[in-house]
Amino acid sequence: MADTIVLTVPVFSTLCNEAFKLRRAVFIAEQNVPSNEEFDALDLTAHHVVAVTDGEVCGTLRVIHAKEHAKIGRVAVGKAWRGHGVASAMLTHALNEHRSARENRFYLTAQSDKIALYERFGFVVFGTEFLDGGMPHLAMKNY
Repeated sequence: MADTIVLTVPVFSTLCNEAFKLRRAVFIAEQNVPSNEEFDALDLTAHHVVAVTDGEVCGTLRVIHAKEHAKIGRVAVGKAWRGHGVASAMLTHALNEHRSARENRFYLTAQSDKIALYERFGFVVFGTEFLDGGMPHLAMKNY
């Protein structure tokens, strides 16, 4: 596999717009998340992380600096790139970049079948399973 570059980009930059297109493909088209649930006002102030391989945006996530923690969300990897370490590279970048933002406290809600990925980064499940975007999710924290 070619080298993947992971970087934080400004909202509505060319790379961020490509990341939004990827999110639409993964969450709305592939996973049937309602479009009004996928994009929200938090996108305007979030820190957008993109993974680029061979000039193509192949993954994205966002980080929101909430009051108590940095919240990682909207983690999406294009179909062709899954299983190639793209999500792990983006998580490593996000955790390193935002470690000092909320005293190394991170939170996310993960699709239940993706829990193992986040556990590798020290996240632990808390609470009970719930539906988000029509799919089962679990809350996870890394404090």
